[in-house]
Amino acid sequence: MSLDPVTLAVIQSGLVQVCNEMDIAFSRAAFSPVIAEANDRSDGLYGWADGALIAQGELGLPVFVGTMQDSAKAVIGKIAAGETAAPEPEDVYIVNDPYLGGTHLMDVRFVKPFFHRGEPFCWLANTGHWPDIGGAVPGGFSASATEIEQEGLRLPPVKLFKRGRMDPEIYAIVMSNIRVADQRIGDIRAQAAALEVGARRLGALLDRYGRDLVEEAIELLRAAAARQMRAKIAALPEGSWRSTAWVDSDGVVDEPLAIQLRVTKAGDRLVFDFAGSSPPCQGPMNSVIATTRSSVYLAVKHIWPEVPINAGLFEPLEIVDPQGTFLHAEYPRPVSGCAAEVSQRIAEAVFAALVQAVPERVTAAPAGTSGNFALGGFDPERRRSYVMYHITGGGYGGNARTDGLAYGCSTIGISKSAPLEVMEQQYPILFEEYALREGSGGAGRQRGGMGLRYAVTLRRGTANASFVMDHGRFGPQGVLGGEDGARNRIEIAYQDGRRETPKHLSKAQNIRIAAGDTIRIETPGGGGYGDPAKRDPKLVARDRRRGYLVD
Repeated sequence: MSLDPVTLAVIQSGLVQVCNEMDIAFSRAAFSPVIAEANDRSDGLYGWADGALIAQGELGLPVFVGTMQDSAKAVIGKIAAGETAAPEPEDVYIVNDPYLGGTHLMDVRFVKPFFHRGEPFCWLANTGHWPDIGGAVPGGFSASATEIEQEGLRLPPVKLFKRGRMDPEIYAIVMSNIRVADQRIGDIRAQAAALEVGARRLGALLDRYGRDLVEEAIELLRAAAARQMRAKIAALPEGSWRSTAWVDSDGVVDEPLAIQLRVTKAGDRLVFDFAGSSPPCQGPMNSVIATTRSSVYLAVKHIWPEVPINAGLFEPLEIVDPQGTFLHAEYPRPVSGCAAEVSQRIAEAVFAALVQAVPERVTAAPAGTSGNFALGGFDPERRRSYVMYHITGGGYGGNARTDGLAYGCSTIGISKSAPLEVMEQQYPILFEEYALREGSGGAGRQRGGMGLRYAVTLRRGTANASFVMDHGRFGPQGVLGGEDGARNRIEIAYQDGRRETPKHLSKAQNIRIAAGDTIRIETPGGGGYGDPAKRDPKLVARDRRRGYLVD
């Protein structure tokens, strides 16, 4: 059977639409603002035999592109080894083990086998960021953890739903190990419901076009993505390109961690070698291999966004296994900072290397931190505990044609900060300020975009604040003569007049605050692109007129 191009395009769009509807259903049904408002989640379809990515929603986090493929493979492997029960219709596996194709413990994956007319076809999977997963600090971002157990509950693949019914014993174990457990049932039901929406939509697609035709389309789309990616690589000049990106510290040892990268064109393949990067670290800034790979994939997708997202995109990208470095974490290394922070330094290293090969396509470094801020406490007015998780973006890097975007989302995703009104309604806080951080973009022929400046005050009770951020020691790097963007800054302003900055600049945990205390955060600006002396004087005058520059 052969497919005409129109039908192939329709099926391709249909597969993506299945994932988009799962994304939307997940956010609309979720209780937690981090999912319902910030959209820190993703959904996709994966091959039955190998877990290879078939399609992912356009509304999900790019960093989950590679990790959910690896986690689907891990579930398949555990089933094959007899370590996990075999799948049946309407089952849903839960897993958050970072070493089994994950990110950090807060990113909880659900994996659902999909059967069409009684025969297995593929896996539906999604990831949602839970506001808390237990561990040493509310929110799970333990800035000084030295082993994974300090970061929270670790789940191997187990069936949370069996033939559509939630297992009360597994559920009880999970709820007994996390904070504000009574609020998690809404997110759990939403996550499972999103997969059910996907199953119905995928079933309708298969009923319309037939299983054989859809399977043929999936194979053709994978081959086409690989072919397109190989063509992009073949057009690059011959050579190797080196770069270095820095992580401020691991949160325990106050020394920077180096990401050393060499990208080599090998015919129609790109080889990414991280040899020379720092060894495994004591603190939580280790990256599991699934996240390291996915960070490379998302960086490449930033550079060539026109190549479709499926397993074919990854085939021409060879990542040399970075054994012996902090980019290949193994048990019991802590990893809470890997997905939100280290992943962005890896992407930054890819950008800094490939801007030398294709300067017209690559930007200077973006802000490169998710601004992970967790606040946990007890609200005396509502007489209930809470865990608040807030994410922010920053400035984008300048590029060959334009200045960087001011205050965009982080490199790894399309998640947005939850509306301030929602946060103030849910938690006993007040945002005193929320504004662009003038002058934070790196100077260049095209300057970097501005970061964010905000201040949040605790209104009542006491709470513990924790931060896992980055770019507090080194600003986002400029390229081709551009200057670095401004660095991340945190300050705690106590009611008694004291001012405190974390020892590790943008990493700290369990900082005790009381009503009236204020936390002030300034996120990084993007790096500048090109020689600042070559910037159009009219653009400089415009920036001064608009207050974008600080003298």
